Amino acid sequence: MKIHVDIDCTPEEARAFLGLPDVGPMQKAVMDEMQRRMMANLAAMEPEQLFKTWLPAGIQGWEQLQKAFWSQMTKAARDKAPKDE
Repeated sequence: MKIHVDIDCTPEEARAFLGLPDVGPMQKAVMDEMQRRMMANLAAMEPEQLFKTWLPAGIQGWEQLQKAFWSQMTKAARDKAPKDE
């Protein structure tokens, strides 16, 4: 035997009927906080600010690469130099 029941209700009515909590206020608070944080972080996305933030790290990385390159070249030059016997 099959019994088929159609219930016409809104999601809010179904949650209340089943005893589930109303999470609407919590969702609104979380979304408001996310929006506040995203808007605050948009200021950091300005090209000038990004340039100021990333440039020192980029220059430092290039300097380290250059030092590593030169140390390898001077070591290779020392190893190939004729040795006095």
